[in-house]
Amino acid sequence: MKRWLGRIGALLGVLLVLLAVYGVFVEPRLVLDEERAEVPLPQLAAEDAGTEVAVVSDWQIGAFFDNDGMVADAVGTIVAADPDVVLLGGDFVYSDDPGVEEQVDRVVELVAPLAESGIPTFAVLGNHDHATGMAEELTRALEGVGIPVLQNEAVPVEGTGDLHVVGIGPSRPGLADVDAALADVPDDAPRVVLAHNPTVFPELPAGSAPLTVSGHTHCGQIAIPGLPRWSYIELTEQEEVVTDGWAPEGYGAEGNRMFVTCGIGFSVIPVRVNAPPQVAFFELQPGS
Repeated sequence: MKRWLGRIGALLGVLLVLLAVYGVFVEPRLVLDEERAEVPLPQLAAEDAGTEVAVVSDWQIGAFFDNDGMVADAVGTIVAADPDVVLLGGDFVYSDDPGVEEQVDRVVELVAPLAESGIPTFAVLGNHDHATGMAEELTRALEGVGIPVLQNEAVPVEGTGDLHVVGIGPSRPGLADVDAALADVPDDAPRVVLAHNPTVFPELPAGSAPLTVSGHTHCGQIAIPGLPRWSYIELTEQEEVVTDGWAPEGYGAEGNRMFVTCGIGFSVIPVRVNAPPQVAFFELQPGS
């Protein structure tokens, strides 16, 4: 019996080592999930049917063993797809090490193919962008290459009829202002809401956010196979959040839908298992 227990223990040890190698070197660096969905959008004009929106979030440049190679792959995938709009969901950086200037320069280098493509691209900042003290530098750098950084404001997207992008500030450090973000959107205008943190979604009034896209969660980074694609994670003692994919029916106000993308980078540890880096593409269609 002891011999068998020893063998089982050794086998489990080997499996854990293989899983760790996979989680550090394979899934996060070689596997890019391309999520695609067709989304009905109220007020979207018939001539704008098929408008495509691409979303990528959470680059986390500066994290230990960060994933900037996959960021470049994700950006390249989006540019090749040539969508009508690109939304960047924040947390461009993770820490201020090795330095603000170097980190911001790397973000600009990675985003350059999007800026050069001419595809209308919009961004919000995330909690790490503020926690590292880089919010102003990132905003200045991104807008310097033609990518507006939205904080509680909405803008029309050139070439897409009357489609508006609504950008909401990060819930942490308390910069989200839903009313201000929606104030400039005409009542009859189709819109896509971009918010780094999914916890802002329940605050959106009924019918104001038929498509909300968020990041922040990294889909847990390590997800247990067989569990539902969405779940609630306790991020703080008071904060619960939809972690992965579409929010369940009944979450949020009537007429609103939210998709939470897995993002690209890491938090705390450089591991992803069953939560690969992701870019999401949404094809908008008239409807409700």
